[in-house]
Amino acid sequence: MARFSLLDWYQNDPEDPYNWSARKKWIITAQLALSTWTVSFGSSVYSGGIQYTVRDLNVSYNVATLGISLYVLGFALGPLVFASIGEMYGRRIIFLITLSLYTLFQLQGVLAHNVPTLLSCRLLTGIFGSSPLTNAGGTVSDIWSLRERGLASAIYATVPFLGPVIGPIVGGYVVQNHRLGWHFNFVLIFVFSVLSLVTGYLFVPETYAPVLLRRRAEKLTKASNGAVHYVSIYDQHQSKSFSKVLFRTLSRPFLFLFTEPIVFFLSIYCAVLYGTLYALFSGFPIIFQHHRHFTPGEGGLAFIGVGFGITLGTASQSIQNRLYWKTMVKSKTGRAPPEARLHTAAMGAILAPIGLWWFAWTTKPSIHWIVPIFAGIPFGIGISQILQAVTTYLMDTYGVYFASAIAATVVLRSLCGAAFPLFSGPLFNSLGDEWAMSVFAILATVCMPIPPLLFKYGWWIRSKSHFAYHDPAPSEYSSQDDLRKSSLSTKTLTEISYSQSTHSRTCSTASGSNASLCNCSKFSPTPSPISAV
Repeated sequence: MARFSLLDWYQNDPEDPYNWSARKKWIITAQLALSTWTVSFGSSVYSGGIQYTVRDLNVSYNVATLGISLYVLGFALGPLVFASIGEMYGRRIIFLITLSLYTLFQLQGVLAHNVPTLLSCRLLTGIFGSSPLTNAGGTVSDIWSLRERGLASAIYATVPFLGPVIGPIVGGYVVQNHRLGWHFNFVLIFVFSVLSLVTGYLFVPETYAPVLLRRRAEKLTKASNGAVHYVSIYDQHQSKSFSKVLFRTLSRPFLFLFTEPIVFFLSIYCAVLYGTLYALFSGFPIIFQHHRHFTPGEGGLAFIGVGFGITLGTASQSIQNRLYWKTMVKSKTGRAPPEARLHTAAMGAILAPIGLWWFAWTTKPSIHWIVPIFAGIPFGIGISQILQAVTTYLMDTYGVYFASAIAATVVLRSLCGAAFPLFSGPLFNSLGDEWAMSVFAILATVCMPIPPLLFKYGWWIRSKSHFAYHDPAPSEYSSQDDLRKSSLSTKTLTEISYSQSTHSRTCSTASGSNASLCNCSKFSPTPSPISAV
């Protein structure tokens, strides 16, 4: 009789991404940062030449601004498909296909000489470029353990905000060179895209544990000539119907957004900050170029304050890491609760509105230009700290479902990132610089309580979720300590075997001589959504 065998990683499994060398992990992380930076850079480098686009294509400023909004709108549409399909077939294949199309469609921008060609290019490149924004975060979660992922997650979370800050600086100076013009900005994106695609193909393997284990299960089943049917621990009791699997994975980001309070409130917060940042891409030219008579290149340099703040915010992750490690040491289970990731987010929630209020009421041309630029520093620190915390918090909370959770936040923040630039121009014209910026400052101020409230009540919200990590009950501490100590000295691959004829269960080990760690009396046929690999 054929047997069913449940497959999971064994202790120190070399194919488990958590056990890869630190050098390999950092190479992968660096490539992911490059890809994410390239896509986010492409969103804003366009804004540096927006005045020349208005002139050359004979369109209004609002129509030209659609080039920013449609690109960011693509960020909202793409993750609905790419994050979910990546969880079905693996992150690598989705990354290579979407980045190839993203690179190819940049040539449409290089050759664009009319509005439909330009705007369709921006929408398509935004859609295909959205894949690194979701799948890259999932890859970081795949390869770095809870203790190690702090800095790597900070880099991934910060790059989508640092790229848009650098873009206007580069784009502004490029268009000032009449031999290059605004089309050359698309050439730059194309070059960075090719570099990201090549390095991704060479250095980033598949990292998603369910896909890797599924491939191992298929290989072992074939090697046994059908005598044993191996099933990944992630695939047991899952439907094999393609339509059902596709529906489940495509609907999961919406399910998370509307049924998971953690995802809902963090998505709103990210949407406000992201929309505010992209509103500045249409607001800064009004404030600095129209009212202070900066050149496009000098107007791009106005983002230096925000960029410097984002860099400082990334550096502050070392403080957050130390606080997290202290919580791990104090924990009886050896695992800190996800809320331990939110210390610096509480600080960022204060700094972001401070920077916006400061900027709002120092925009008058009579005030020296350096004063509002300095206001970008606390704003940059704030958004950096908040986004780092959101990323690591969702990683720890939703585990293998992180890509779907982060996709929900990317969708909502991208919708705001697409909408805010469209109304920010009319907003500045009707309310004036001070009150227009005050609108964004008010939104950030209203969202201030979200990190502290999650820090205090997040454990209770997670306890009501079917997908989130649940803190163990106090009565489980001693048994978990014993299990952890036992697993450190035992290297086995436990197979839970079922006889088709009797439905009886037996346990065997891959190592043969070592005792199995399986506790049959406590075995549950349905894995926890957050399965420690």
